[in-house]
Amino acid sequence: MAHYRSAGSIPPKRHTQHRAPDGSLYREELMGEEGFSSDSSLLYHLGVPSAIVEARPWTLPDQATMPNEPLLPRHLKLHDLFGDAERDLVNGRRLVLGNADVRISYAVGAQASPLYRNATGDECIFVERGSGVLETVFGHLPFGPGDYLVVPRATTHRWVPDGPVQAYCIEANSHIGPPKRYLSRYGQLLEHAPYCERDLRGPTEPEVRDETDVDVHVKHRGSGPGGLAGTVHVVPRHPFDVVGWDGCLYPYAFNVADFEPITGRVHQPPPVHQVFEGHNFVICNFVPRKVDYHPLAVPVPYYHSNVDSDEIMFYVDGDYEARKGSGIGRGSISVHPGGHSHGPQPSAIEASLGAESFDELAVMVDTFRPLELGEGGRAVDDGVYHLSWGRS
Repeated sequence: MAHYRSAGSIPPKRHTQHRAPDGSLYREELMGEEGFSSDSSLLYHLGVPSAIVEARPWTLPDQATMPNEPLLPRHLKLHDLFGDAERDLVNGRRLVLGNADVRISYAVGAQASPLYRNATGDECIFVERGSGVLETVFGHLPFGPGDYLVVPRATTHRWVPDGPVQAYCIEANSHIGPPKRYLSRYGQLLEHAPYCERDLRGPTEPEVRDETDVDVHVKHRGSGPGGLAGTVHVVPRHPFDVVGWDGCLYPYAFNVADFEPITGRVHQPPPVHQVFEGHNFVICNFVPRKVDYHPLAVPVPYYHSNVDSDEIMFYVDGDYEARKGSGIGRGSISVHPGGHSHGPQPSAIEASLGAESFDELAVMVDTFRPLELGEGGRAVDDGVYHLSWGRS
């Protein structure tokens, strides 16, 4: 996120001495992307950020996937994944869909998570319900319903819910940021973008914690399912020991209610709903909005065959016009794989004519490589969605 921020105590010039009141040197750490060639931040630690006193394996939630065979559109009912058991938003994730570029999980948690660091890529967590605080080495981010929280790769953080939180977890094997077409060559959000820097919330001032022998759970590349593995690093002092930082790389929050929808006289294609992108995938959101105002407009989408994409729609709230008659509701995911033409349910087309607005909230992930089904997705597949276009 190329939007400069500064917090806490930093020296006047980078890579120079920065001393504590007792005369000791703070340890400067560069956290940067693409080998010193992209966005970065400098953090000033009381301790040594690379220190480890012990390591042990961490068994990740099941990361195995199976191909979508036979090739079918599917309806996954995420709200059926969890009962009343207490979980956290890291160990409690259940993998729904995944490929080599992105993994989509769902979690319901009321417990504080362990300290966690994803060393494989950025994460974008959409908060469906609930509130709490995302605590990070940069500072803290309070969150609530409708928030996206973008957490850069290798950021040490933990989730502290106020109560049960339902979270839609998008984990990349790359970085996640605003679409490049929204940005100037220097990284400023442009006038045609559906949101701007004022809508983004950065972390609070960093908080220093004086604890020793602290566990940090690290997800990293390995030989396990999905090419992943987990390790617990025991560090000699709490990683929240940063007295100050500055730069353009840090976690931030954006609420979906601050997305300004782009509309037109006739139906607009999904790219106008895009909010973020990663390598080989995009994230879009469909928000309450006025719809097409041509006198002969058909407000719901036309049938389309996205030959290069799998389209994954997570239905969060409202009344999704194009899916009426299919059984889809809040907490549903529709999986429309590349190679299958899809569109509205037949009865929804006539029913939409004359509509002036849609009251719907959904998060869409389009991938450019096929997605496979995780154990969570297989567990809540309704098995009949592919027949829904044959119903009147």
